[in-house]
Amino acid sequence: MTGYMQEMRKLVGHRTIIQCAASIICVDEEGRILLGRRSDNHMLGYAGGSIEIDECVEDCAKRELLEEMGLTAEDLEFFCVNSGPSTHYIYPNGDEVSNIEIIYLCRKWTGTPRPADGEMTDLRFYSPEEVDIEEVSPPIRNVVEKFLQKHD
Repeated sequence: MTGYMQEMRKLVGHRTIIQCAASIICVDEEGRILLGRRSDNHMLGYAGGSIEIDECVEDCAKRELLEEMGLTAEDLEFFCVNSGPSTHYIYPNGDEVSNIEIIYLCRKWTGTPRPADGEMTDLRFYSPEEVDIEEVSPPIRNVVEKFLQKHD
């Protein structure tokens, strides 16, 4: 954790804070979704993270994709906003958040998927039928379900 969220944690400790985030779901030509195993809770997730002060949402999503999966997004397509009770989450370290997440789809990128900053391992593309929704990190589970329903 760096930047704004790190500074906020110094002030509030583990108390619940509103976390505004941007994320990208990469989809290949076969309609498969790129997921990685998160290092913190060992569940599946896509690239995403907290928006820094004055950072454009799209720039944050692209930055997170590069930092976490080593890919440079070329085109983004708005997918959905994820918020509400299902996004309330307590990280393994005890930090508690209520997420507001803006999610984009990306079908065109450069690079080869690789764990880049240690936040994820075991990156790979999953066909819709391969995704075990119980293995997806809880605060993004409904987003992955929505993606799978639209891409059956």
